[in-house]
Amino acid sequence: MKRREMVAALGGAAVWPLVAHAQQPMIPVIGFLSGRSQDEASSDTAAFHQGLNEMGYVSGRNVVLEYRWAEGRNELLPDLAADLVRRQVAVLAAVGGNNSALAAKRATATIPIVFTSSADPVQVGLVASLSRPGANVTGVSWFDTELGPKQLQLLSELVPNVTVAVLMVNPQSPEIAHQRKMCSRRRGRWAGSCMSS
Repeated sequence: MKRREMVAALGGAAVWPLVAHAQQPMIPVIGFLSGRSQDEASSDTAAFHQGLNEMGYVSGRNVVLEYRWAEGRNELLPDLAADLVRRQVAVLAAVGGNNSALAAKRATATIPIVFTSSADPVQVGLVASLSRPGANVTGVSWFDTELGPKQLQLLSELVPNVTVAVLMVNPQSPEIAHQRKMCSRRRGRWAGSCMSS
């Protein structure tokens, strides 16, 4: 499934907690927390709006959207998440990286949080288990870290003369330990290609 489709599904998923509050006459507020910039996430926000619209929620008509952008500065996420909690959003959509979801989780234990994650959400501490996320957190993960060894294998088959491949990662990312673990499992030609910083 493509990222845009995942974010559209997230928009629909963000509506689930609102259904439980349908009796309230107030217009619900959805908080949208992203580690990226508004420009970087334009296709994601369009997909998010599409998912909401498909569920009958139209921004400005029967739902209010509050956006907070960290613009690549993960250190801003805790304050941005706290600001959305103070705004008393009905649900918090945390996208643009695992750090957004972790900041949202730390900011509230009561507001429902729907996240997207590129890592194992159990391993990074977002949920208790995949089958029973627990607490106020649920979401979607595409485990792209698990695909790393396979991607290197495909690269070596497609371009057999390649001798060096570089993977740039954020050393502050909560999934870096898992990436190193996956790297250590590599066999054959790429076994020594993972280096720690």
